[in-house]
Amino acid sequence: MTKEDVVLLRSEALRRAIDENIERDPNAIALDRHIPHAQLVATQVKYLQRARRKLPHLYEARCIIPPRAFEQSSSEDSAERKQLSGESLLDLCCGLGIDAMAASRRFRRVVAVERDEVLAEVVRYNLTLLGIENVEVVSASAEEYIDRVAEHFDWVFLDPDRRSEEGRKLVRMEDCSPNVMAMMPRLKAIASRVALKLSPLFDVEEALRLFPHAEVEVVSMAGECKELNLYTGCEHSVVRVAIVGQGEWHYAPEAMSRPTAMQRFTPEGWRYLLIPDVALQKSRLVVAALGSYASIWSNNGYGFAVDAPPEDIPARVLPIVSIERYRPKELKRALKGLGVDILKRDTQLSVDAVRKAIGVHAGADRRIAITTIERENWVIELDAYL
Repeated sequence: MTKEDVVLLRSEALRRAIDENIERDPNAIALDRHIPHAQLVATQVKYLQRARRKLPHLYEARCIIPPRAFEQSSSEDSAERKQLSGESLLDLCCGLGIDAMAASRRFRRVVAVERDEVLAEVVRYNLTLLGIENVEVVSASAEEYIDRVAEHFDWVFLDPDRRSEEGRKLVRMEDCSPNVMAMMPRLKAIASRVALKLSPLFDVEEALRLFPHAEVEVVSMAGECKELNLYTGCEHSVVRVAIVGQGEWHYAPEAMSRPTAMQRFTPEGWRYLLIPDVALQKSRLVVAALGSYASIWSNNGYGFAVDAPPEDIPARVLPIVSIERYRPKELKRALKGLGVDILKRDTQLSVDAVRKAIGVHAGADRRIAITTIERENWVIELDAYL
C-alpha cells in the first residue's frame, strides 16, 4: 500500500464507496466502472470482509486494512487475552496495531513503534476512527528507538517479523526482524518485564531454556495453535495452555516429561476417545493434563478412557463404538461407498490414502479415527452424530 492509496482511502468518496459496497463480491466491485478507484475499493472490501470475525472493531469502523499487515496481525481475541497490564507499554513491532489497541485498555500510555511509515500512518488514522487516544505511534525501527529512548516502561512487547524477504517462514528468534536475542540486554534496561510473541512452531522447552524465569503461553483457537507467547520476569517458570473460548490451565515445566502409559495397548474395554487440544500437543502436556482420566500412549496421540471424564477438560470426548486393527479389505467390505469423516493422530497413514484404500468419500455417514500405537495401526469407530 502506498501513501497515495492511504490518502485516497481517507477521502469521503472512497469511504462512502466502501461502505455502500461492503457486502458485494470484491471481484464484481473491481470491474464496476461506476466506482471511483474500483480496484482499491475492491481490495479494501475484500479485507474488511475477512476482518469481520478476526478484527470486528476494525470492520465496524471501516478502518484501512493493508493486505500484508492483515495476514500478519493477531486476532482481536488473541490480543485481548494477553497477560499484560500496568502504567506504560512499549510495543516495538506495531504492525497493524491490534496488540497496541488491546493494550490501550489496560495501560495508561502505550508507545507503538513501526518502521514502515505508510503502515504507521494507517495505524494513526485507524486509532482516530476507533476513538483510542492513549497510543502514540512512532515511525522508526525497533533498534533505532531503543537506542535513543530514555523513558522506562512497565512492559516492552515484541512481535517480530517471522518471514524472510523471500517469504519463507522463520522460527529462530535470531533470524527474525528485529533480532530479539541481540536486543534483550537493552530491553531489560528500559522495561521491567519483556513479552515476546514467538512462532507457533517454536519449541516450548527451548523457550524455557533461553528464558529460565518466564511464563510460556500456548494459545489455540478452533483446533489450531495460534500463538506462542513468552513473559519474562517470573519467580517460577510456568507453562500455560490457553484455549480461546474455553479456559486456561497452568503447569510446571517438569510436567512435560510425564511418562506415557506403560502397559501394552489392547482394544477391549475402552468407552471414550479423548482428542487432546492442539495446545496440549504443542506443549507436550497431554499426559499431564489428561493422564488422570485416560490412558495415553503418546503426547501426539489420543487418550482412551473407560469412564466419562469431566466436561471442562482441554479435549474433545467422543464415545467409542469399536476398536479394530487397520485392515483395509475388511473396512472396505463394511464401509465402501459411504461418506466417512476420518480423524487422525500420531500415524503416517494419510486420510486420502485411507479413503482410497477402503473405498469411501468424505461425509457424515460414519466417523472413524486412525492412529498408530506400538507400531500397530488402529481404527476407532466413533458415534457419527456427536
